[in-house]
Amino acid sequence: MTERRSDERAEPPESDREAPPTPASPRDAPSVAEPGEQVSAVGTVPRGSRLGGRSPGDPVGERRGERRLALWLLLPTLVALGLIVVYPISSAIVRSFFDDPIGRAPEFIGFGNYVQALFGFDREDFWAALGNTVFFTVVSVVIETALGLVMALVMHRAFRGRGIVRASVLLPWALPTAVSAVMWGWMLQPDGVVNALLGTEIVWGGSEWPAKWSIIFAEVWKTAPFVALLILAGLQTIPPHLYEAAAIDGASSWRRFTAITLPLVKPALVVAVLFRTLDALRMYDLPQILTGGANNTETLSILVVRTATGELKQGYGGALSTLTFLFVFLCAFLLIRAMGANVFAGFKADGVKR
Repeated sequence: MTERRSDERAEPPESDREAPPTPASPRDAPSVAEPGEQVSAVGTVPRGSRLGGRSPGDPVGERRGERRLALWLLLPTLVALGLIVVYPISSAIVRSFFDDPIGRAPEFIGFGNYVQALFGFDREDFWAALGNTVFFTVVSVVIETALGLVMALVMHRAFRGRGIVRASVLLPWALPTAVSAVMWGWMLQPDGVVNALLGTEIVWGGSEWPAKWSIIFAEVWKTAPFVALLILAGLQTIPPHLYEAAAIDGASSWRRFTAITLPLVKPALVVAVLFRTLDALRMYDLPQILTGGANNTETLSILVVRTATGELKQGYGGALSTLTFLFVFLCAFLLIRAMGANVFAGFKADGVKR
């Protein structure tokens, strides 16, 4: 009789033994990649096949997915721009090809309104408004840029009370344009503050050039702080050790300004000049409140509003608004090109960004 060891377990009967687990389906079976196959979370994928529209780790498929996601994210913005920008411009362009009858439906006249604005009986109004717009833009932007640069250099220096100075300088820019126009209208009265300070009795709104210069004064007073703010942001990005190294080399203050400050602050200057130019080309509320367009101070925006809403010439007003839009777009494009900034940088002729 053979003695069994106490530490040995008795083997269960054959019927009580558990069967080894078998895969319920081919998907549950452990996959072993064969040569020429890729292993994924759901099994093996033959080489060259697609999974969910793209192969795992496929950079081309990932870029396509990112592009589709970008288009979906941009869709609300594109719809809003279409309703706010594209539709009004398209409606004005279409309306500009029709006449302005009284008591009947408008008729298609082609480029008749454009010919009338540029070469017809009303050409003097258009060219005068264009000249006034260019004059106000050039003079005000030049003065604002120079004054804003000086203000930015002063505010960039460390001195006691710098925060109060920065806040007080930005106050004119924070005021609504209509409020500043009414305020300047009071100050430019014959018995106003300006004549009292200058010791003169000028009727600023009574003749052409005093009226134009009063508009420029008010425009510069209001928007020069905005230019100073943009330039100040550019000045704060210049590393201080450049000035320290230049001072050690014996460079004068003017040399440090021309060799360090101006080249490095140029991007901020370009942005400031571009924004102010585009804003000045659309000048409306300030001259409208100060002079009402009298004494040859009418701008293109005032002319468009007066024609389309005051005289109810929507076709001719549409032609004027289209010409104004093309003029502003051309000025912006030429300004960007002249300042060395390429709006199409990074894009080749096929329209694909590199």
